Amino acid sequence: MDTRAVLGDVAALGPFFTVRTGVAESVDPTWRPLADLEADGPPLRSRIAYVRRALGGDDAVEPRVAASIALQGIAAVVVSPAFAAAVLHGVVPALSPDVLHWRDSTTGPLALWAPAPTGTPVPDAPAAVEALGRLYDAHLPALVDAVRSVTAVSPKVLWGNVASVVAGTTRMVTTGRPEAARRAAAVGALLLDRGELAGSGERGAARAPDVHWTFRRRSCCLFYRVPGGGYCGDCVLGPA
Repeated sequence: MDTRAVLGDVAALGPFFTVRTGVAESVDPTWRPLADLEADGPPLRSRIAYVRRALGGDDAVEPRVAASIALQGIAAVVVSPAFAAAVLHGVVPALSPDVLHWRDSTTGPLALWAPAPTGTPVPDAPAAVEALGRLYDAHLPALVDAVRSVTAVSPKVLWGNVASVVAGTTRMVTTGRPEAARRAAAVGALLLDRGELAGSGERGAARAPDVHWTFRRRSCCLFYRVPGGGYCGDCVLGPA
């Protein structure tokens, strides 16, 4: 299947699933390779500073809180489109850090663009997880290390954020495309048992809108330390 068409379809699930593919985007000089944001440098530091201001400002929000929330937002746009493509269409787009481009957005998640995307067929859940794992490994360890070099935040918190993203993406695909719920749950579960995500939380009996399982993490993203914040639904500090 045409990977461009696949990405166009999964974009209907929401802004975290959206990757532009139009050739006309190439004339916009503000697009930059995502690799630039996944390293300790001005783009990442600027993004964390922007998130800190958006959450309440320097006087109200600790640097580690802003860094945690910023990472979660970046991880969400890395994880979601490829996950949905694998579950819904049996293909993992080749969205490596040099292929996937980003630009800032002040109204939602980072905007993404991939020129002439290709993809790898994945006929079943294990194949999907193998291909997704390779893709995510190209992005997420570098991002976690870069965020930790900017400010002191626990790797347990940051990898817990990634696990929450995987669980949340599973939920969004399940609710948006109920016919794919079983495959989404299978892929999500296998990802949560893999690498740095293994042991980051536990899957229990499903609570609506989940169908096959509900995830509860063993760490906290620190959102409760934001003015007016609270505990996320999967937080270890929240009610069981």
